[in-house]
Amino acid sequence: MNELIKRIEKLEYHQRLMAEMIPDNGFPFYRLIIRNGLSKKEVEELLVICDRLSMKLKKQKAEGFVYNTPLFKEFEEGLHAMLDVHEVVNSCLVQNIYPVLMKQLQKSL
Repeated sequence: MNELIKRIEKLEYHQRLMAEMIPDNGFPFYRLIIRNGLSKKEVEELLVICDRLSMKLKKQKAEGFVYNTPLFKEFEEGLHAMLDVHEVVNSCLVQNIYPVLMKQLQKSL
């Protein structure tokens, strides 16, 4: 069992090194996920939040609502504790993940 734990720790270390090899302009969101050690479930929870907020933003725009601070606060509160809202928004913009939502959230940074 102890040998298995050592192998897992070695794999995690190698994974972090490989993430650092990705160019800064490459996949910053994925790098952020790896660097912070988030699980697949934690990332999926973040994407569910983004889906929900994207739909909410679309509805608000259709109704002419332009004040997005509540939307930003909701996003920030839903983030995993290991993530920084500035890093998430900026990395998603670079990687083109939820671009409309992230552009709106960026206005509140």
